[in-house]
Amino acid sequence: MSIRIVLVGTTHPGNIGAVARAMKNMGLGDLSLVNPRFFPHEEATARASGATDVLDNATVVDTLADALADCVYVVGASARSRTISWPSMGPRDCAERMIREGENGTVAAVFGPEKTGLHNDDLDLCHTLLTIPTDPAFSSLNLAMAVQVLTYELRVASFVDTGPAFESEAPPATAEEMEHFYEHLERVLADISFLDPQNPRHLMRRLRRLFIRARPDKNEINILRGILTAVDQTRHSGK
Repeated sequence: MSIRIVLVGTTHPGNIGAVARAMKNMGLGDLSLVNPRFFPHEEATARASGATDVLDNATVVDTLADALADCVYVVGASARSRTISWPSMGPRDCAERMIREGENGTVAAVFGPEKTGLHNDDLDLCHTLLTIPTDPAFSSLNLAMAVQVLTYELRVASFVDTGPAFESEAPPATAEEMEHFYEHLERVLADISFLDPQNPRHLMRRLRRLFIRARPDKNEINILRGILTAVDQTRHSGK
């Protein structure tokens, strides 16, 4: 089972080191950094307090899509309300779900920049939101503290029998395969004038929510893309 922690746009290198320490405390080692402001950095190493192997093995990528390409299930940490609702879980339920989904491939938890958190475009790549229930009067959590809460729950959940893994004729589609499908779907919907190509975001975001709830596997995504290809061919052949 592979559980990945993804940090997006981290501005303070000390937070990266503290996250590495929190991960190693709970037996995790797969860290991915999306456009960190400073890394590698001596302060990250100092704050890691012995978890330098997690830093040494961390991957640094340009986009969140790159960090999640091989993932079959993704949660995004967020405390802000959204104009379009996403499914949401607390840390305990989220950890148990990640352990179950981890039987099918790599799963990831994504944490945004310290000041702004994740943007809606980032959450488009996630299956659910992770919301940590803090005191509304003082709800701000340090990045490493938020990671520590989830990684603790992941460790507890890993010792609990969460039931049989999801059974399907094929494994779940990866994030990369889903992104290719969404790009294909958007092109076809624009081509048949179902959406405005100048402003596709709102409709596509709702369609992402639909397919995230459906959780298509690799075979089903291939079928859906085959349907889109047939629509393309029929339209361009003039039939």
